[in-house]
Amino acid sequence: MQGRNTTNAKQRLTGHKRRRRCYAKETISYRSTALHPIYLASALLGLFVAAPVLAQSAPTATPPDIGGVAEDADGDSITIGAGGVYLPDYEGSDDYRFTAAPGAIGSYKGFSFTLAGNRFSADLIPNASGPGVDFQLGPVAVVNFNRSSIKGIDDARVRALGELDTAIELGGFVGIGKTGVFTSDYDRLSVSVSYRKDVAGAHEGGIWQPSINYLTPLSRKAAIGLFASAEHADDDYAAYYFTVRPAQTLSSGLPAYAARGGWKNYTVGALATVALTGDLLHGLKLVGGVTYARLLNDFGDSPVTRVAGSRSQWLGAVGLAWTF
Repeated sequence: MQGRNTTNAKQRLTGHKRRRRCYAKETISYRSTALHPIYLASALLGLFVAAPVLAQSAPTATPPDIGGVAEDADGDSITIGAGGVYLPDYEGSDDYRFTAAPGAIGSYKGFSFTLAGNRFSADLIPNASGPGVDFQLGPVAVVNFNRSSIKGIDDARVRALGELDTAIELGGFVGIGKTGVFTSDYDRLSVSVSYRKDVAGAHEGGIWQPSINYLTPLSRKAAIGLFASAEHADDDYAAYYFTVRPAQTLSSGLPAYAARGGWKNYTVGALATVALTGDLLHGLKLVGGVTYARLLNDFGDSPVTRVAGSRSQWLGAVGLAWTF
């Protein structure tokens, strides 16, 4: 009898250990597959919040580069979405309006890409799955619509300055990120710097943009993120968008001003996403967030900003995204 009891006890213990191993494998599988869509949803929201897409301008700067955010241990993924954005009429305006902002972000065999209407970037260094450090390198392209149409500008003084050409800004970015930082093995901190230059003969200037991003999943249904960036624009950019020439003072009523390059602005923002169908692995998500930007130096002192607009630039967004 004692021998049989000992045998039964060993069998129960063996079965318990097997069940624990199976449960652990299921948990690891979920975590590795969950990591990628959660970051995709959060990153896509960052695009909605930081990049006005169908607008005339990019008043709070282009979104931080997020190459390397999209990681998937088990395959490829893409998230697409659209949102409504409340943003200034032009860079430096204190008048606001609503517009639409589509976007997409995904990865293929470890390579990630981002398309946000007027901005495209791709990380050409494949990323390993799971916690660890990854490096980022790739191209950036931006179509800058700032004041390319005056129909949506409420301020008559700025309308009188006339329309500007659309700029095509091309360049690249480098960065480094770490997954598994503070809250778990799945939160992510990344820093990057990008440079882009107009090649369409509009402002013909160059813009440097350092950025920092933090994203963390809260559960299978929710994730949040914080980000900050700044932009340094050269003399050509400053003169094109923020100088008021003496010949323009009579028609606009704004004082003459010669803007010089330097640090143009800083931007801080917060974002959140919640799954509406099931969880964040697949299906429909609600995304929303807000950013605040502050124009600096000659960009804030220009009459385009100081007289006709405001140094403070707010932007809010809410939208829906779908992960495949």
